[in-house]
Amino acid sequence: MLDYKLLQALATVIECGGFERAGEQLGLSQSAVSQRIKALEVRLGQPVLIRHPTLAPTPAGQRLLNHVQQVQLLEHDLRTTLPTLEEAAPRLRIALNADSLATWWAAAVGDFCRAKGLLLDLVIEDQDVGLKRLRDGEVAACLCASDQPIAGARCVPLGTMVYHPYATPAYIDRHFPTGPTPEAFRRAPAIVYGPHDQLQHRFLASCGCHGHFPYHLCPSSEGFVRLTLAGMGYGMMPRMQVASPVAEGRLASIAPERALSVPLFWHFWRHSGEVLEQLTGVLSEVDLE
Repeated sequence: MLDYKLLQALATVIECGGFERAGEQLGLSQSAVSQRIKALEVRLGQPVLIRHPTLAPTPAGQRLLNHVQQVQLLEHDLRTTLPTLEEAAPRLRIALNADSLATWWAAAVGDFCRAKGLLLDLVIEDQDVGLKRLRDGEVAACLCASDQPIAGARCVPLGTMVYHPYATPAYIDRHFPTGPTPEAFRRAPAIVYGPHDQLQHRFLASCGCHGHFPYHLCPSSEGFVRLTLAGMGYGMMPRMQVASPVAEGRLASIAPERALSVPLFWHFWRHSGEVLEQLTGVLSEVDLE
């Protein structure tokens, strides 16, 4: 059986970013915290922490952290019938795409998290990658584009985010003087969020453009918009993310008649407690348009 004092030490070390601060929070010496981590590693027969160059959980450590989160959520449910239990804020580790975080996510979950005292540990992943995090036991829930549930988890459709290729009018005049042709797309610099971002590739394929195209890599939603506004390239963005610059005429769609629809699905582990079920209900009411 797992020793939850050891698991608590692991979770606190990661949350605090070090052994000394973890000890202060737990009321233990730094040495005592280190001994608990070593005891956990001896019991498992493998390391749970990567100590250099930066402190991070190993794959085994991350699975234990996910287990701790699930236990905390279940204990949170018990407090409704056993109020004498020691209260601790529940924490959820969730993988979601940067565009959702930059647009609708905070408004959708803010009131719920405040009411429940829920703490979030957000992992930013492309919508095509998040499900792997859940499958590997690294997160308790994720937003992704796949509608295929994994064993032990539920899948709930949330809606569709619609993306357009936005750029400045000057950029469009310079690179697309005869319209959004495959030849123009092969030459015009694009902006891609990261190596796992396939939105640009899928959109270009729908326009008959295959193979290599020039692009900037920018793993920041705010930076993505700023580079586009600076005329450095065009980017696939949901309308809600750039509503103001579009309304002001600073950005426009290169191909207004074309769009890329990306469905979003909420995946979460079954039997993780009432809080996660309630959060799912909140997300089910979100309008992604």
